[in-house]
Amino acid sequence: MTAVVDRPAPTAAGTRPGSPPPRPGRGADRAAHLFLVGWAVLVTVPLLWAVVSSLKTDREILTSPWTLPAQPQFDNWSRAWTQASIGGYFLNSAIVVGGALVLTMLLGSLLAYALARYSFPGNRLLYYLFVAGILFPVFLALVPLFFVVKQLGLIGTYPGLILVYSAYALPFTVFFLHSFFRTLPTAIAEAAFLDGCSHSGVFFRVMLPLARPGLVSIAIFNFLGLWNQYLLPLVLNPDPDRYVLAQGLAALSVSQGYRSDWSGLFAGLTIAMLPVLAAYVLFQRQIRSGLTAGAVR
Repeated sequence: MTAVVDRPAPTAAGTRPGSPPPRPGRGADRAAHLFLVGWAVLVTVPLLWAVVSSLKTDREILTSPWTLPAQPQFDNWSRAWTQASIGGYFLNSAIVVGGALVLTMLLGSLLAYALARYSFPGNRLLYYLFVAGILFPVFLALVPLFFVVKQLGLIGTYPGLILVYSAYALPFTVFFLHSFFRTLPTAIAEAAFLDGCSHSGVFFRVMLPLARPGLVSIAIFNFLGLWNQYLLPLVLNPDPDRYVLAQGLAALSVSQGYRSDWSGLFAGLTIAMLPVLAAYVLFQRQIRSGLTAGAVR
């Protein structure tokens, strides 16, 4: 009798017996990681260069743009804040964006909740009208928008910009929160109704706390979009004393360019970037949780 010898099963070329099979898609993962690293470098380097340039003298900016400052010039920031009126522009932006954000979140959450949780004639029509508002280019509405705001006597005023900013951000807010409210459990709302809670009570006491991740996420997105808004205030805000930050930076780039005050210009640009960078750094977890909460429920 001959002994039967167990032989290992044939394996793929280049693999050892007993080793796990190669994971498919590893090359695609590496390419994606390389792309993300390259994108991070592409975004981070100009930001760091602007911050470093804001601490240099004009001579250092022109002669050695890629080196660190010999001595940080923090007076560039104070000069930009006071002499270049960046402080006033910053305050105007804070008032307009803050008011628009509060109004947008209140109206947007109410509309999205009503469209997501109640059935009534025209529900789908209203929802698709808001979705169409996202796709409508804003520059096509600038001329009629200007005349409407002018007829209301709100050109160059805080209330005019707040109302227009809110109308601009409302379609995306309703679209985002509509999908989020539809994922919330109905059993909790029904239990609140059985306990005698009114419709407004269910909304403010039950649904809004449950929707906090989505509310925080859309509030951050709206803040970033409205803070960087330039086209709407350019048309609707001609008063230099009420310029928002984007308008002020555009005017500053012209005036400081003629005077060759590049250090003051970079300081003003850095001051304008700080709220946006702070929002990204402080609320990055809330953004991620808000974007994934609807898919996990």
